[in-house]
Amino acid sequence: MGLFDKLTGTRHPPEGVSPVPGEELRTALLGLSQPDVAYVIRYGGGEQCDLLAEWRLTEPAWQHIFVQSQVSHAVRIRMRLDHKEHEVRALEEQWEVGRVGTSTTLQRTSEYTRGPSRTVSRRWTVGRGESGRLETTQTFSFDSAQLREPLRDTVLRSGWTWRGVVFGKL
Repeated sequence: MGLFDKLTGTRHPPEGVSPVPGEELRTALLGLSQPDVAYVIRYGGGEQCDLLAEWRLTEPAWQHIFVQSQVSHAVRIRMRLDHKEHEVRALEEQWEVGRVGTSTTLQRTSEYTRGPSRTVSRRWTVGRGESGRLETTQTFSFDSAQLREPLRDTVLRSGWTWRGVVFGKL
C-alpha cells in the first residue's frame, strides 16, 4: 500500500480472495441497509453514482444557563462499481451544521469535508447511581466509521478493492 492509498483510505482485498460478480456485490451492499441500522443504502440514480449510503442525525440539544447548542451531522458515501478493475470507488462527504449561543445571539456554524475522515461525538450525563455515588452515563454516540466500515468490509470480503476518492470524479 502506497502513501496515496493510505491518504485516500484505499484498501485491497486479502490475498487469494476471488472477486464476486458485480451484481452479487451490489446486492450484498444493499443488504446492509436494515431497519436496525441508522443509515440507508440505496441505488444512486441522479447522484452520479451506482450506490449511495447516507446517514443523517441531529444530536440532542443541550442548554446550560443561557447558552444552548445543537449539532446536525450528515455523512454520505457515493460508490461507483468498476466491474473491469473489480474496485469500488468511494467518495465520502460529511456536513456538520451547528447552532450555538443564547436566545438573542444564536450563531450558525457549518463545516464540509470531502474524503475519508472520522467524526466522533459522544454525550454523557452525570448523576447519582443506585449507590448514591456520582456516575457518568453515555446518552448519545455518533461515529462516522459505523457507516464506512461495514461498506468497506463487505467490498473487501467480496474480493474487490475499496478505492477512496478525494479529487476528481468517481
